[in-house]
Amino acid sequence: MARRPGRNFLFVPGPTNLPDRVLRSMVVSMEDHRSPAFPELTLPLFEGMKKVFKTKDGQVFIFPSSGTGGWEAALANTLAPGDKVLTARFGQFSHLWVDMAQRLGLEVEVQEEEWGTGAHEEKIEEALRADKAHEIKAVMVVHNETATGVTSNIAAIRKAMDAAGHPALLLVDSVSGLGSIDFRFDEWGVDCAVSGSQKGLMLPAGLGFVCVSQKALNVRKNAKLNKVYFDFDDHMKQNPAGYFPYTPALPLLYGLKEALACLFDEGLDNVFNRHRVLAEATRKAVDAWGLKLCAKSPRWHSDTVSAILAPEGVDAAKIISHAYNRYNLALGAGLSKVAGKVFRIGHIGDLNELMLLGAISGAEMSMLDNGVKIEAGSGVAAAQQYLRQNPIEKQEATPKAA
Repeated sequence: MARRPGRNFLFVPGPTNLPDRVLRSMVVSMEDHRSPAFPELTLPLFEGMKKVFKTKDGQVFIFPSSGTGGWEAALANTLAPGDKVLTARFGQFSHLWVDMAQRLGLEVEVQEEEWGTGAHEEKIEEALRADKAHEIKAVMVVHNETATGVTSNIAAIRKAMDAAGHPALLLVDSVSGLGSIDFRFDEWGVDCAVSGSQKGLMLPAGLGFVCVSQKALNVRKNAKLNKVYFDFDDHMKQNPAGYFPYTPALPLLYGLKEALACLFDEGLDNVFNRHRVLAEATRKAVDAWGLKLCAKSPRWHSDTVSAILAPEGVDAAKIISHAYNRYNLALGAGLSKVAGKVFRIGHIGDLNELMLLGAISGAEMSMLDNGVKIEAGSGVAAAQQYLRQNPIEKQEATPKAA
């Protein structure tokens, strides 16, 4: 393919744009990961990730994997074959977690929700109240469902579990939420939180993170699901001294060090506010186009990705492919039930107002080229107006990792 001048506009909801300083930090020579100096790199990473998860008592594990590996680690280290888990399915990624749990030998009670909504805390409470024998061992929830642009209320789900007086573990997938939208591990009573490196943490794919409560660690002796690579015990023997049970992804660890510095330099609250503002600007553009989001109401709006419904009779996949081929803009595709029905603008990670306006402009042009009847410039103008009236203000930065 002939060279295309300029940069590709990457606006899928992960992998995300990487800060230049993070890219540079990963250009390192290989070193001995058993050396006496290696913990100087690794020990601050565990502490830094605890700050991102907002936990004091939780334990963070770092695996050379994607977020999917984190899913498997969370299940395999807390549950036994035949255990019952409760979950809501409302998008491709909540579906994939159900599939994994079933393939691992768990009994999954699935609450089917309309795509465009999320986990309904009242239904979870009802199911837990009905489980008098406490057969349900865990509740699995996807915090931010990128397929549909939906965020579920984890605090409300914890409140519902407490109201039911049920001892089930709370397992949360925040792969596309952590580091972009607020996550409060301790305050929300989460037992296992799973994330990955390629979203809000602004790294390449390749690191999976699991933050685990003491309650969840205490049940691991009864967790009889087979595990080797993802065994917490192996990591707990090595991590306190700054080492890993097998060869770590060394350049990614250096990248993580710099990515954490980026987050703490900006300040987590500022990061969350920036994502809120950029997401709302995108929603203003969608309104101006006369289109609708897949998310059924503002209750479900995600601040990291907007899944936009194409008009009836228009193939969203053509909007996506044309945007890429004509304008060098990567938009997120519709997945599973919404394939061909939505295109997605990811507003997550290292981006600012003008970058977002470029993506909105490119999406607008691709829609016009594909016969979508919108007014040229309407979405860009609406987003501009909102951004001008809502500057991304900076507050005091989050304290840096130790």
